[in-house]
Amino acid sequence: MERILITDKKTGTSYRVMFNPEEYSLNKDNNFASQAIPGLGSPILQFVHGNMRTLDMELFFDTFELAKDVRSETQKVVDLLKINSDLHAPPILQVTWGTLDFQCVLAKASQKFIKFFPDGRPARARLNVTFNECLDPAAQVKEANLQTADFSKAHTVKDGETLSSIAGNYYEDPQKWRPIAIANSIVNPRSLVAGQQLQVPSLPFTDPSTGVVMQ
Repeated sequence: MERILITDKKTGTSYRVMFNPEEYSLNKDNNFASQAIPGLGSPILQFVHGNMRTLDMELFFDTFELAKDVRSETQKVVDLLKINSDLHAPPILQVTWGTLDFQCVLAKASQKFIKFFPDGRPARARLNVTFNECLDPAAQVKEANLQTADFSKAHTVKDGETLSSIAGNYYEDPQKWRPIAIANSIVNPRSLVAGQQLQVPSLPFTDPSTGVVMQ
């Protein structure tokens, strides 16, 4: 079976692990901020940012039959934590195995030695490693295709919607309904009807009649 390949993207040097892991895990989570709204039973959650994906695996090394110190192999992986003198940071890596293709940096390596030669040299080791995904910021923005409250949007009112619920949907804050009311010349915020077309302005919004800026 093809073994995992770890490549230094700057130098092009590659290393194949001695034995493939039994499993690996890909992890991803997001950060949310909560905002308490008077009168609501639960706080409103607002997306802050996504965290990096991580790749975790346990690598096995065995040099007993080769009669050599297993650290000669584990060190090849551990050295990927060292700072590159040109980059002023550890190298960016490409970890590939079958359909796994992961651009990353090595964030953590923990060695455990489990078999030894009579002279004390370790012959077997387990290496737990964590790789942090490393993505180009411009590529992330393009992939996200963000459509945020920085741009005015058209909205068709659905049955049961209010200005507050619409503001909560677009601005992540139900209390910011006034810019929508002003932009659509709505005097009575309870006068919405299903099918009504609204313009949801970008924030910050300047009230044309007063010059007041609403964040």
